[in-house]
Amino acid sequence: MQVAFTVNGRPATVDAPPNTFLVHAIREHLHLTGTHVGCDTAQCGACTVHMNGRAVKSCNILVGQAAGAEITTIEGIAQPDGTMHPMQAAFKECHGLQCGFCTPGMVMSAIDLCTHHPKSSESEIRELLDGNLCRCTGYQNIVKAVKMGGEAMASGTPVKTTVTA
Repeated sequence: MQVAFTVNGRPATVDAPPNTFLVHAIREHLHLTGTHVGCDTAQCGACTVHMNGRAVKSCNILVGQAAGAEITTIEGIAQPDGTMHPMQAAFKECHGLQCGFCTPGMVMSAIDLCTHHPKSSESEIRELLDGNLCRCTGYQNIVKAVKMGGEAMASGTPVKTTVTA
């Protein structure tokens, strides 16, 4: 089955069996390996991408369901010059990652969260990130990163980074 959609602003077509999940089409056919396969049951959020502007767990979407869609993966959120998305910069600044496995899905979910729920409190962020698991228990720094990234997204100003010598 040939399925055409847009990935990170570029047209893409994959030829895959109809029972192929979007996460596998992204990783195996398009070779965009930043989207991780965690649980294969839509429980952990490691596979989160944006489809038509909303965060979705790509292990729960058949590739045919993405026909004609606009897909954004973690590889597509930085600026063309390599400048990180404010949420990526906030995760870096707040040390919102440990092993890094959950980070791409967490960042994609956080962008969606802050886009649709700006100025969320820490408790609201925790509740809205409920579908994303961090097995390293880095949640406190993740919540700080989401708050910082959301503020930067809302204000349009870059994340202020601390310089260490």
